[in-house]
Amino acid sequence: MAPTLLWIGLGNMGRGMCKNIVAKGKLSSPLLLYNRSSKKAVDLAAKLPAGRAEVIASLKQAISKADIIFTCVADDDAVQHVFSVMLQTSVSGKLFIDCSTIHPDTTKSIAKDVTDAGGEFVAAPVFGAPAMADTGQLIGVLAGPRASVKKARPWFKGVVARAEIDLSDQPYSRATTLKVLGNTFVSSMVEQLAEAHVVVEKSGLGTDVFASVRLAPISRPIHSLLDPDAHRRLLQAPGTTVRCRLARKDARHAGSLAISAGTEMKTLEIADVHLAKVKLHCGEAGDIAGIYGAVREEAGLRFENDA
Repeated sequence: MAPTLLWIGLGNMGRGMCKNIVAKGKLSSPLLLYNRSSKKAVDLAAKLPAGRAEVIASLKQAISKADIIFTCVADDDAVQHVFSVMLQTSVSGKLFIDCSTIHPDTTKSIAKDVTDAGGEFVAAPVFGAPAMADTGQLIGVLAGPRASVKKARPWFKGVVARAEIDLSDQPYSRATTLKVLGNTFVSSMVEQLAEAHVVVEKSGLGTDVFASVRLAPISRPIHSLLDPDAHRRLLQAPGTTVRCRLARKDARHAGSLAISAGTEMKTLEIADVHLAKVKLHCGEAGDIAGIYGAVREEAGLRFENDA
């Protein structure tokens, strides 16, 4: 019999990963679904093949029924809350796989709590956008005892992920350190491209002439965030890229890691200042693409790009 899986956290990433577990994973029982807002769990279960998922209303009840528990929630506070509830019941022999992007110190802390309670833990953050989660094209980063990572691996490459970075027998925190620092690439690239695009506009060169630069391999994945009216298009399609709130959370964590290492991340600090301005302009719906608008505004242009 295959283990019974429980998935906690049905945001843009979690929903796609669950779809792939149901479609490609070797399950012998329904995938258990839990979300703080039960409507998301009910809605997802309705879209999956009949009998392949079961919504669980009580987190403690869910833990008692599961052998492997995945968590994929928004931030450190949410992770700590979920684990504090789960650890109020017996977790002996159960495997916890956390896919959240959190500070490495938080990873280390919850891993200790789980193992002290007799459970196993694997830190398994993933690289990729929601569209990649939908198609099973994520990259998983798996850290923890080799035996535990081996138990987690069947649900990654070929199921929710196209590839894995194997950190077996390395500290749990290595996985989230890599993920937090990796996420800074996006903010930094958007910042640099936004600045370049604004100079292009202000200098009179024109964005059409700048098209050849957009074809460079490093800019192709990011350029779609900077096309005319990108901020509005992205706000109409939630989940297409990174929300400002989550990008700033990653920036704080990365800055903390840099300070601990005795260095700085200047480009990221600038990007974070612009992300703060995006939040002021767009509210909670602000998206990382809004960095372009913040840079435009500083240069005396309108935040919105109506070109």
